[in-house]
Amino acid sequence: MTPSGLVRAVAAGSSTIRATSEGKTGTAAVTVTASGGGSAPFGHVFVVTEENHDYASVIGSSAMPYLNSLAQQYGLATQYYANTHPSIGNYFMLTTGQIITNNDSYSTIVTVDNVVRRLLAGGKTWKSYAEDLPAVGYTGGDVGNYARKHNVFALLSDVVNDSMQRSNLVPFTVFATDLANGTLPDFSNIVPNLCNDAHDCSLSTADTWLGNNIAPLLTSPTFQRDGLLIILFDEAGSDNTNGGGRIAWVVISSRTKTGYQSTTLYQHESTLRLILEALGLTQLPGAAATAPGMGEFFTP
Repeated sequence: MTPSGLVRAVAAGSSTIRATSEGKTGTAAVTVTASGGGSAPFGHVFVVTEENHDYASVIGSSAMPYLNSLAQQYGLATQYYANTHPSIGNYFMLTTGQIITNNDSYSTIVTVDNVVRRLLAGGKTWKSYAEDLPAVGYTGGDVGNYARKHNVFALLSDVVNDSMQRSNLVPFTVFATDLANGTLPDFSNIVPNLCNDAHDCSLSTADTWLGNNIAPLLTSPTFQRDGLLIILFDEAGSDNTNGGGRIAWVVISSRTKTGYQSTTLYQHESTLRLILEALGLTQLPGAAATAPGMGEFFTP
């Protein structure tokens, strides 16, 4: 079991797990024999980040029927708050456990501990699939509907200074190919463009994009086997509570409690913690190391 309460699968070659429960009427023990599997709770983690809308404008909104159907069927954090305004500090919190900057035009390479460093140290693979990214390995500034402030992987030293890691910055068109070929990495960061993330266009546009692009993922063998998907907003549009306002956060997996609604206060550092712990990693960057764990959303 991870520190936040996620139960790991039994590693191949392990023999038994013995769990004991004590109650008023005595003690019960269950022994489970493992025939295989990995040491991580999940094999594939996906994050889709939307833009700039308050919780109340998203949850229950007729403009987002697809996202709301997922929220009703799976897990919803009802007290989840962004860390700051504007966007970039929230994306850095999701990747480094620190706000780093509130300047959306920031272009300095960041050297602090981060999600890529932790993934690589744990032997995990990753890609950032960014819609309208002009080329594989592109680390430059905004182009058309692509905004680097929403893809801060392109500002991490572990990526920028390593040609192999830069090649994991790919246009979103690659996602469908990797899904079809069964070659998705352990961690997928998914970045819709400025229209499809509801930054410049409507919530309805963002919801349609999710239905067209995320629904095929959820029905895929890869996701059905060991996938975890988080869909969240980076910050609220008009709310400053707890730094960045109350936002929607939805988690989807075969192990998510059905129709579960949490009232625990969470922020982006908890999502960073969940990403890494879901993949069996325990070394957590920045504020993720002390953030509340999100194990309550999952069945053992």
